[in-house]
Amino acid sequence: MTNPQLHTLRETAQAFRALHVPGSPLVLPNVWDTASARIVEEAGAAAVATTSAGVAWELGTADGDRLDRGQAVGAVERIAAAVRVPVSADVESGYGEDAEGVADTIRAVLAAGAVGVNIEDARYGDGGGEPLRPIAEQAERIAAARAAADEAGVPLFVNARVDTYLRGAGKTEETLERAGAFLAAGADGVFVPGVVDPVTVRALAEGIEGPLNVMVGPGAPSVAELAALGVARISAGSGIAQAAHAMVRRAARELLGTGTYDSPAGGLDYAELNTLMSGGR
Repeated sequence: MTNPQLHTLRETAQAFRALHVPGSPLVLPNVWDTASARIVEEAGAAAVATTSAGVAWELGTADGDRLDRGQAVGAVERIAAAVRVPVSADVESGYGEDAEGVADTIRAVLAAGAVGVNIEDARYGDGGGEPLRPIAEQAERIAAARAAADEAGVPLFVNARVDTYLRGAGKTEETLERAGAFLAAGADGVFVPGVVDPVTVRALAEGIEGPLNVMVGPGAPSVAELAALGVARISAGSGIAQAAHAMVRRAARELLGTGTYDSPAGGLDYAELNTLMSGGR
């Protein structure tokens, strides 16, 4: 007997996969809770993606593989239930000590309703001083994620994050080497945060045999400019969450300091936000 939920998840995953088009990129203002997810969806996003940093901060811990898998998956489940568009989950390095642990995370993420994941090659904690996992080890983790999704019958979009630029562990040559290995292991796309200069972005887009994802922020080229360079996916990362929390700090300092309260000016209308959050799926 066909599982209708699996059928729907499979169709959603296929739709999400089709959004990754070089030259016509998927744009993702990353979210961290149900309110930010619904706001982003209402703004017209074709999909929503979580930011691990934003989710970690929301749940009271720091970013960098410190979040418990159960907490992370719980956040993904709430976000997926709150929106109608496809959801991609930032699972950091996979919330697993080994490849099988990554596979367990993928099974949990699929059960939570996500159809995409980011898996990074950065190493935190006791990594022998090396900022990135060895290529072979990371490729094994990517392959385990791919196998778990295939076993479930869902074409999960596995976005392999390469932190060469973000962690100062290499440039174009090293990035292309890692990207090639991770795509061969079963990744569908490659995410290279930390670089937005046009020359490098074009070189990466031309050298990576899969959709390229970059992370943007103030001062980065526009969506149209990045599209012209061949980018297929554009993410805001933790930037929007950082801006939201910065506004909280400004408002708190103003109210507690000068006793005024101009900082929240321009905030969303109470009724509008309340209506948005009461809409349900």
